[in-house]
Amino acid sequence: MPAPARAPRGLALYAVVICVLAVAAAVISFVNGRWIGVVWLLLAGLTSNMAWYYHRRNRATAQAAAQEQ
Repeated sequence: MPAPARAPRGLALYAVVICVLAVAAAVISFVNGRWIGVVWLLLAGLTSNMAWYYHRRNRATAQAAAQEQ
């Protein structure tokens, strides 16, 4: 049975970068007294979950590939 297609490692890294930028935007928004920072926090939460998902998926596929060999 062929191994499932592996997502590029860059997707997890990309999600982490977007998460960090969203947190920085939220801090700047709140410092300036704007409530749009709440939206940035929601985006940070979403991207952190995406990063965790892609990291775990890559690790699981790597372990499955190592066990097949």
